[in-house]
Amino acid sequence: MSHKISKRQMLRQRHTQKISPPLLLSLVGGVIVIGVILFAIFGNAPAPKAAIEVNGAPRLKVDKEKVELGDRTLGSEVEVSLEVTNVGDQPLRFAETPYVEVVEGC
Repeated sequence: MSHKISKRQMLRQRHTQKISPPLLLSLVGGVIVIGVILFAIFGNAPAPKAAIEVNGAPRLKVDKEKVELGDRTLGSEVEVSLEVTNVGDQPLRFAETPYVEVVEGC
């Protein structure tokens, strides 16, 4: 006596089969890796650090135009911090090494 299985029963058997633990672990790991990649691409977009003041060109802006150091003895070391920002909407690139002009007062 032959035993025939209908197409419906075959499909039901396929859908009720359990997923093996290694396959399930691989699927979950793949989803996590894809999520991390998508977050790295889309979720970490840098925001502009300064408001755009110039359109169509780069523009350098320094937070201090003048630094008063008071009276110093010759040869003493002084440390000054300046914040330099590009407030233009285009990338700022230096063709040469920037220089700082030091003006000595009386």
